[in-house]
Amino acid sequence: MPLISPFTTSFMRETEKDCYLVEASFDTEAGPVTGWGESVAMIAPLYSEEYVDGGIAVTRDWLAPRLYEAESLTAETVGWHLRHIVGHPMAKSALEMAVLHAQLLAQGRSFQEYLGGVGAAVPSGVSVGIQDSIPELLRVVGGYLEEGYARIKLKIKPGADLEPVAAVRKEFGDDVLFQVDANAAYTLVDAAHLRRLDDYGLLLIEQPLGEADIRQHAELATLMHTPMCLDESIVSAEAAADAISLGAAAVINIKPGRVGGYLEAKRIHDLARAHGVAVWHGGMVETGLGRAANAALASLPGFSLPGDISGSSRFFHEDITEEIVMHDGVVDVPTGPGFGVSIDEAQLAKFRTEVIDLPR
Repeated sequence: MPLISPFTTSFMRETEKDCYLVEASFDTEAGPVTGWGESVAMIAPLYSEEYVDGGIAVTRDWLAPRLYEAESLTAETVGWHLRHIVGHPMAKSALEMAVLHAQLLAQGRSFQEYLGGVGAAVPSGVSVGIQDSIPELLRVVGGYLEEGYARIKLKIKPGADLEPVAAVRKEFGDDVLFQVDANAAYTLVDAAHLRRLDDYGLLLIEQPLGEADIRQHAELATLMHTPMCLDESIVSAEAAADAISLGAAAVINIKPGRVGGYLEAKRIHDLARAHGVAVWHGGMVETGLGRAANAALASLPGFSLPGDISGSSRFFHEDITEEIVMHDGVVDVPTGPGFGVSIDEAQLAKFRTEVIDLPR
């Protein structure tokens, strides 16, 4: 799916969204139902070790066969059945999502009701990629603020950090909710440089160090006033518990695909809330399917900061579901059965490149 504009992070530049969907059909007491799941893996193994073709392969050869063998399969047992397959949380998450979607449709329940979420809408922040120039950055940020987004997140990397942050603060003032995301682009050697970000009143700095550097994030947290937020490091509830106990995370970015599914994501939410650690919902340039599910998860009471749940029009000219709309700084939580949106078969056919049947 072509992006409206290129999205540049510290590790790659995206011009289109490449992903795969899982379509899972079941015979239930309510009749035949079809659930959909979305993999958030990228086309290349740069954000994590997972990537689209690898996810397809492990699903075809290992994960789907395990689920076919399961008796009385439910969303709550997907993780258990797949526990012996090491890693591949994004592939596992897509399968769990498809089973969960079908299960909710059969029950006529919304995802928000299933989770215990509250409220009709969630605050919507926007993630701004690295721009080619400061004037272009200010134009882009200004446009999002005019649209009403509740928070700005700016991607940074060495050589593109202090100057753009200072420019945004000078141009738009101290009242704008503003945070930065390094996507693991720095090392602890850069601590003195990163401390200079403390001057700009940021909500948080997200994943400045490597994904395996929980201890070093804890050390960096003692050297900075800006709250430390972990993303790539939090791959499970166990990892979240370690980060909290070590003082490495004052804030946690929760992405269901990164941690193996929405049920594990809720466990991390519950753990963080019990320890007084703020959480917010990250984004992986999802289609409307994942965007709708994310909005429901972000309605849980522990999500106290605006997440990267932007409208469909932030990234796509056309979506494969009903458009997810940002208005007045919020995105409405879908209330219909399942994830509250449906796959547009014509749109899906327009963007589809291949169908892989996984027979029993």
